Amino acid sequence: MKINSKIVAIACLAVGIVLGSNNFAKSDIAAQKIAVVDVPTIVAKSSQVKTLKDEQIKKAQDLQKWLETVNNDVKKQSTDANKQKLLKKYNDELAKKKEANAKDYAQKLAAIDKSISDTIAAQAKAKGYSIVIAKSTVLYGGEDITAEIAKLVK
Repeated sequence: MKINSKIVAIACLAVGIVLGSNNFAKSDIAAQKIAVVDVPTIVAKSSQVKTLKDEQIKKAQDLQKWLETVNNDVKKQSTDANKQKLLKKYNDELAKKKEANAKDYAQKLAAIDKSISDTIAAQAKAKGYSIVIAKSTVLYGGEDITAEIAKLVK
């Protein structure tokens, strides 16, 4: 009988701990101040993103002009061997240009993403939000702070 009473006592203790911690977790979540942000709207309104897009368009136009020059240069060659040699040189140069553009774009995009994330975090902290969630993932609830963030993002 002593063994059964010990097991029952331990089981009751375990159930009490689980139920108590469950209620504690629920009360902790209820006390959280939650905000939502429409990230695509923020990105669309960002002047940094617009500048980056304009820069990419300019780079694409410059690359197109360069390719036209390359094409004309290759056409001017008198022998197929010279044409092939020049094409190889220009293809290598094109690959380097593309790689440099992609690397530059990725770095600038990462910096913009960090800037937007930092702005959201700073605003959330200033307004006392403990959680900020992307609006696209929320079905209901949370205070929408998209307009505030859009004004702050440059």
